[in-house]
Amino acid sequence: MTVLITGGTGAIGAALAEEFARTDDVIFTYNSQKEQAFSLAEKLKCSCEHMDISDIESVNEAVQRILREFGHIDILVNNAGISLIKPFLDTSYEDWRRIIDVNLTGVFNVTRAVAPSMVRRKSGAVVNVSSVWGVYGASCEVAYSAAKAGVIGFTKALAKELGLSGITVNAVAPGVIDSPMNAHLNAAELAGLAEETPLNRLGQPSEVAKAVRALAENRFITGQVLGVDGGFGG
Repeated sequence: MTVLITGGTGAIGAALAEEFARTDDVIFTYNSQKEQAFSLAEKLKCSCEHMDISDIESVNEAVQRILREFGHIDILVNNAGISLIKPFLDTSYEDWRRIIDVNLTGVFNVTRAVAPSMVRRKSGAVVNVSSVWGVYGASCEVAYSAAKAGVIGFTKALAKELGLSGITVNAVAPGVIDSPMNAHLNAAELAGLAEETPLNRLGQPSEVAKAVRALAENRFITGQVLGVDGGFGG
């Protein structure tokens, strides 16, 4: 199997690459962290490609390079994303556009580039990484919550459209994960979020990766959003 993972240098992205690289040919993308990307690719014995997912030309060029080298893409994991912690009234138009361009339009760009080859082969799986905040919303994260909610709507709609082509489309919605994305939170805040989680702890990137693999490999699950959140908000 050939697996394309966007945003491979983040904590969840690296865990995804490690999870799939044990059994499959993995290509993960990076935007700015070239040195870290090449180091991870060497460690996992997989490939990496530069891609700015918010730039349709960058996406199309990278996907075409991958298809020329590997022939096809069996699994696409749209993982790349950025966060923004800012009160709504302090959120500028530029802030909003950047979050939407990366977290939502980026999912469109990459999926639009990869899907035609899946349709031609009548086979494929797409798994999108949303967020628990896309389900419940988060104070001071309106733009991020809106983008991740958009990913959920995108997932459900596209699953209905591509099902006849044998392509599954699902999403995971991670809760509070022990990763650098939450580095802005202090120990007390992290402890508070853990207490709000029925399992009373933070999630691990590897747990998200295993959930993504399960959705990608099951051929009779589509249009679903799997909360990998320890029961948060349930």
